[in-house]
Amino acid sequence: MGIGVFILGESGSGKTYSVKGLNPNDCKVFSVKKGTLPFPTGKDYEIVKKSDYASIWKELQNPTKKTYVIDDSQYLMVDEFFRKANDTGYKKYTDIGKNFSTLLEAVEKTPDDVIVYFLHHTQTTSDGRIKAKTVGQMLDSYLTLEGCVDVCLIVRTDGKEHWFDTQSDGITTAKSPEGMFEIKIPNDLGIVDAAIRNYYGL
Repeated sequence: MGIGVFILGESGSGKTYSVKGLNPNDCKVFSVKKGTLPFPTGKDYEIVKKSDYASIWKELQNPTKKTYVIDDSQYLMVDEFFRKANDTGYKKYTDIGKNFSTLLEAVEKTPDDVIVYFLHHTQTTSDGRIKAKTVGQMLDSYLTLEGCVDVCLIVRTDGKEHWFDTQSDGITTAKSPEGMFEIKIPNDLGIVDAAIRNYYGL
């Protein structure tokens, strides 16, 4: 069973930059919007521009890499929401949730040594909690994205340093298995990937 990992953070917090730590020969990047990586060696990575569910599902059914990155994954939901903006009723929210859930299930069906990183924006709830961004409370009431994975890291920055929080401080939804990481680690997916593979003996 493949492993899904959420990397949550605001725009500019360092989510996409963390890809720099991955070996470009071992990973593929599905870019839903931007199509580029924010560092000089970004051109060395295989990037599927304007990615959608179909292109990602097709690859995961017969994976050619051990590591995948979906950047920024919340736009898969947002794009579908705008396509269905004129649809009335709750069905569009059901469809949006179902499609994203099906993608998470597709990750689980990949070989044991495949890891898929969902680089995903955050939102702050009315009670001050920081969570994965979706397209509204209707969807949130049925689908908790962080509950679908065992590893969810939060990108933090003080304007000078960028890092991952690996456990919740009571406000965020960060989490990881006991002993997999220190509480605070560099925002480097290479370090994260190696730690996960070592932890599970992949």
